[in-house]
Amino acid sequence: MMNSSWQAGWCCAGLLSAICCLTLLAAEPDAKSPYLRNPDSEAKAEEEMKPYVQQIRDTDVKFEMIPIHGGEFLMGSPEDEEGRKEDEGPQHLVKVAPFWMGKCEVTWDEYDTWRLSLDVQRRKLIGRQNDDVDKAADAVTRATKEYTDMTFGMGHDGFPAISMTQVAAKMYCEWLTAKTGHYYRLPTEAEWEYACRAGTTTAYSFGDDASQLDEYAWSYDNSDETYHKVGLKKPNPWGLYDMHGNVAEWVLDRYDPTFYQQAPKDAAAVAPYCVPNGEEYPRIVRGGSWNDDPEELRSAARTASTPDWKIQDPQLPQSIWYLTDAHFVGFRVVRPLVPPTKEEIKDLVLYPDIPENLRK
Repeated sequence: MMNSSWQAGWCCAGLLSAICCLTLLAAEPDAKSPYLRNPDSEAKAEEEMKPYVQQIRDTDVKFEMIPIHGGEFLMGSPEDEEGRKEDEGPQHLVKVAPFWMGKCEVTWDEYDTWRLSLDVQRRKLIGRQNDDVDKAADAVTRATKEYTDMTFGMGHDGFPAISMTQVAAKMYCEWLTAKTGHYYRLPTEAEWEYACRAGTTTAYSFGDDASQLDEYAWSYDNSDETYHKVGLKKPNPWGLYDMHGNVAEWVLDRYDPTFYQQAPKDAAAVAPYCVPNGEEYPRIVRGGSWNDDPEELRSAARTASTPDWKIQDPQLPQSIWYLTDAHFVGFRVVRPLVPPTKEEIKDLVLYPDIPENLRK
């Protein structure tokens, strides 16, 4: 069972993901299914995994998932990598299980379907009666209404959702699970880096030359100080867009600068994951953003959340949903080939864990 020990294995490990580019694939959703499940989303073994498009019921919103085969990789950065920080080492062998990952970051179109209950509104407009799937999805807690425009004037349709807490991102995954009938969650830090590297060992998934970054990512150097629509740059070798830059992406892990030092030296760490401990900070985002310098966009770069990310929040207690000062933070989802049990969800803190200081 996965825990903060690097020796721990996660039998439910795997990635899933989604939400972003609307490239339609060959298979179409089953219109008779309350989940609108795409036939290509069904797989019992790794060799059966295919890319698929998931549509959200009663809406036009769709997202695409990419299969990521399981394997081993060197996590962290070598000591001579330019821009390297101490918390990126030592490098260590890691093994992850297969999963699907979102082709792009979760967009406002997708996120607002949950956040603003747009699915419920659409269902009422067409006059469809609630069924058991609706009741399960509607029972998932939704974010309270924001007190300011959370896009901060940077764009909405087709742009990545931003400024959500890790709790909000995890709650979205819980709703998406109920809505689609497939289990979705945030990736672990190890799964995220494995997918970002896409079989490479260089600083970036395209090599070591940061001068090529403009072709693959939005960073402070080329973003004009704003985020951009998802999927406009080149993808990484596994077909994932914006893994470098645009918005930094939440992962499941608690941040521990010495966590890599606990990795076994004579074997691969199986599905490592630093389990949250109930504290709001620090948690981890990966990939860097439109507001970061190129070295922060490297595959191994780690960023820890801080209270400054919502220092201007006027609420007391501060919001469990919004980060007023983290216009650079978003997320993407993953779907493990083997979903976790209820016990694993509890033991591994995969559920939306509201920190004690934010409980009312």
